[in-house]
Amino acid sequence: MTSHYRTCPLCEVMCGLRVETEDGRIVRVRPDADDVSSHGYVCPKGVALGELAEDPDRLTRPMKRAASGFVEIGWREALAEAAERLRAIRAAHGNRSVAMYIGNPAVHNTGLLLGGDLLRRSLHTISRFSASTVDQVPKQLSSWLLYGHQFLFPLPDVDRTELFVILGANPLASNGSLLSAPGIRKRLRGIRDRGGRVVLIDPRRTETAKVADTHHFVRPATDAFVLAAIARELLADPAPTALPVEGHERLAGFLAPFTPEAAAARSGMSADAIRALAADLRSASRAVVYGRIGTCTQRWGTVSSWLVDVVNLLAGHLDTEGGILFAEPAIDLIAAGLIGPGSRGRWASRVRGLPEVMGELPVATLAEEITEPGEERVRALVTLAGNPVLSTPGAGRLDAALGELEFMVSVDPYLNETTRHADLILPPATSLASGHYDLVFHHLAVRTVAKWSDPVLPMPEGGRSDFDILSDLAVRIGRGRGPLRKRLRARVLRAIGEAQVVDWLLRFGRYGSRSPHKLSLRKLRKHPHGIDLGPLKPSLARRLRVPAIDLAPALIAGELQALAADLETAPPRLVLIGRRHLRSNNSWMHNVASLVKGRDRCTLLVHPDDAEAFGLVDGGTARVKSEVGEVVAPVEVSDEIMPGVVSLPHGWGHDRDDTRMRVAREHAGVNVNLLTDPAVLDGPSGNAVLNGVPVQIGDRRGQEVSAYLEKPVVEQLSGGVR
Repeated sequence: MTSHYRTCPLCEVMCGLRVETEDGRIVRVRPDADDVSSHGYVCPKGVALGELAEDPDRLTRPMKRAASGFVEIGWREALAEAAERLRAIRAAHGNRSVAMYIGNPAVHNTGLLLGGDLLRRSLHTISRFSASTVDQVPKQLSSWLLYGHQFLFPLPDVDRTELFVILGANPLASNGSLLSAPGIRKRLRGIRDRGGRVVLIDPRRTETAKVADTHHFVRPATDAFVLAAIARELLADPAPTALPVEGHERLAGFLAPFTPEAAAARSGMSADAIRALAADLRSASRAVVYGRIGTCTQRWGTVSSWLVDVVNLLAGHLDTEGGILFAEPAIDLIAAGLIGPGSRGRWASRVRGLPEVMGELPVATLAEEITEPGEERVRALVTLAGNPVLSTPGAGRLDAALGELEFMVSVDPYLNETTRHADLILPPATSLASGHYDLVFHHLAVRTVAKWSDPVLPMPEGGRSDFDILSDLAVRIGRGRGPLRKRLRARVLRAIGEAQVVDWLLRFGRYGSRSPHKLSLRKLRKHPHGIDLGPLKPSLARRLRVPAIDLAPALIAGELQALAADLETAPPRLVLIGRRHLRSNNSWMHNVASLVKGRDRCTLLVHPDDAEAFGLVDGGTARVKSEVGEVVAPVEVSDEIMPGVVSLPHGWGHDRDDTRMRVAREHAGVNVNLLTDPAVLDGPSGNAVLNGVPVQIGDRRGQEVSAYLEKPVVEQLSGGVR
C-alpha cells in the first residue's frame, strides 16, 4: 500500500489528505496530520474523496445524444463534432450566439481552470456566465471599487483577532467562504481562549452561532441597514489610517438617515446592540467584520459587501494584524497579470441590458438570452463542471430554455439535471489522476503556504484530464481564426501541460528563484505536506490599484440613496433563506452515499410560531409558493430560525428520471431555485437574490393561511450572551 499526500479539491479550505492506494485503487482517505495548513483537520467531504472518484455513475467515455438516448462514442469523434458545431453556429450567427457557463468546481482544479481559460479565449464570446453571479460577484465588485482590483479579497485575520463579527456566514458548515482557514472551529475557540469574542448576526441560530459568544437575530437582507448604522456611528470619530482615503464628508451625508433606531426598526436588531457593537469595534485593538454568502445573495449584496470593508476601515482595522489583511501568495495571479483588475459595463445583456461585471453577465439572464428571438440570441452553450438547472435562480425557466438550444456540449463527469440537455458530454477522469495546485484559493488563505499535489491514481485507459479535453477543444475551435499569438498560446500550453505552467509561475513569483525561498515545483515535491511561508502581513499600501480609497463612489452612492428609501418599507410577512451543511457543496456531492446518509437534510425549517399560524407540524409537509414557482417539502419545526423566516438548503432537486445519479435520486430533495426569481437581482452586480425571497406556505394540499398574524413578528430579536 502506498501513501500519497494531496490537497483536498472539494472546497476552498485546501485541507491536506493522506490517500492510501493499492493496485491503482484508493483504499482509504485520512487527514494529513503533518499538513502545514490544516494540521490534521478534514471534514466529511474530504474523507469521502475516494467514493467520489470511484463513483460507478461517473461517465468514462464521451456520450452523444441519439434517438434512443445517450450512446458512447470515441474521443476524436466527440471533440471533432463539438468543435465543428460550435464553429458553424458562431460563423452563422456571430460570436455572441455561443455561450459559456463555468461552475464552481472549476476553481478547485488546476487543469480545468487553465484549460477553461484557453477555451474561453478560443470562443471569442461575450456571452459568458458562471457561478460567480450566484454567490460572490458583489464582493469582487466591492474590491474593484475600493481597491482597484477584483481579486484583492479582504481576509479576516482570525488567528490574531480579539473580536470577530460575522454576518451572513456559517463557517462551521461552509468551512469558510472567500476564507481559507482549515479547522475554523478550533480557530474560533482560539479567539475565546485569548480573551476575545465571536459575534454572529444571522436570521438563524446556526452551527457557528452555537459556538459564538453572542448571536443577534436579524431579518434577512437587512445586513446593510445594520452596517450602515455602525458606519454612521464610527464616522463621527473615525480611526486614523496611513492609507490614502477620501470621501468622508460625502459618505456622512449618505449615511445620515441610518440612525441605530432606524436600522433597528428595519432589521430587528436592537439600537442598543448596534451602538454597543460599533463601540466595541472602535475600542478593540484587534477586531474584524466578515460578511459572506448571506450578505452577497440579496438585493443589497454590493452595498452590504462594501459596507463591511468601510466599517473595518473606519474602525481602524483595515490592513492591520488582527483585522483585515490581503494575501500575497506564492503564485500571485494579480502580480502575474493573469487576472484583470475588473470592469463593469463594457457590454450588456441582449434582452434586459444588464451590464457586464468582471467580464461576465448575470447567469439569471441566461434563459432569456436563449429564448428571446433575435439574431444574436444564444444558440449554443458550453458548460464546464456546472449544474445551473439546480444552482441558479428561475431554475424551471432555464431547464425549459436549454431544450431550445441548437447545440450544447458539457464537460462533466455526470449525466445530471443540466447535462441531460447536452448533445455531447465530455467526461474528464477524476482529478486525482492529475497534478494540482490551488491557483485561486491561496489568494484567500489566512496563512501563506504553497502546496503541490502529484497524481494519486494512474490515468485510466482511454481517460482524459480536464486540461487535455479543454485545451484540445480550444485548439480545434481556434484553428484559422483569431490572432496568431492566441492560437499559439493554446498550442504551447497544451504541449507543456499544467505542471510546467505552475513551475514557471512559482519560479517567477515573489517566493521564487530571486527570493531566499527559491520555490519551484521540484522543491514543493520534496515537501509533500506543503511549505509554510508565514502569516499574512499588511500589504495594501503597495497593492492598491487606485490613487485613494473612495468611501462614496457614485455607484455606491446611488445604492445608499435607494437603501435609505427602503428604510420605511414594511418587510414581507414571510421570507425564504438558504442554508448549507458540512456534508454538502452545492449540488455536486449528493451522489456519494456516505455524504447523504442519515436524516433528511432538505427540509423546510419553520419557527414554532409560524408552524402554528400556518397549520404545519414537524415531520409533515408544506407547499411553499413564491412569485415564480412552488415546491412541496418536509417540515422541520425549530426555534433556531427566527419568526417570519423559513429556510430551504441550496443544491437539491435530483428527481429527474433521465439522469444517471442513482444515489442522488434516492435523496432527491427539492430545488429551492424553483422559488427564486431571475428578475430580482442585486442592481450593481447582477448577483442572484437567493435570500429574503417573499413566500407563502400552507399544507401539502395548498390550503394556505391567508389571515396573517396581526401581532409584530418580534419586538426584540437580539440574542443574549451565551
